[in-house]
Amino acid sequence: MMSKKPIGCPSTYKSFSLALQALTTLAVHAGTCSSSDLAASLKADPTLLRRILKALSLEGMIESREGRDGGYRFVRSADHITLAEVYSCLHIHRAVTDSMLDAAKEHCGGAALKAVFSEVLDEIEQSTMKVLSSYTVGDMVRKAETG
Repeated sequence: MMSKKPIGCPSTYKSFSLALQALTTLAVHAGTCSSSDLAASLKADPTLLRRILKALSLEGMIESREGRDGGYRFVRSADHITLAEVYSCLHIHRAVTDSMLDAAKEHCGGAALKAVFSEVLDEIEQSTMKVLSSYTVGDMVRKAETG
């Protein structure tokens, strides 16, 4: 399932990294954790992290609870969330593709370059998704624990 990108959630590799760090922290914490505690633990901008957590929540990976004992927690097992799902929900590839295609202006050869860029970017996306599909958040937790 792929939802629309939440407004204000930048589609960057930094967001992807923070999403993975937040998910691994939640997996280790094994309970509900507030966004402010997560942001402090990750030394991340709280607003950016909340936007990322919202995207993960919209995809059904985590859920948020409001109130005094509120926060974020896993809905699905960390072993059943692939890195490809996280990457996709943040629309990272689309942002890279859009910026590269936008940079290829309408000039002599520009249309041909856009076609080449599209072909190369499609291959990059396929390779990236293949690798990311072979890892789960649970794998990351275990690898981090064993150093």
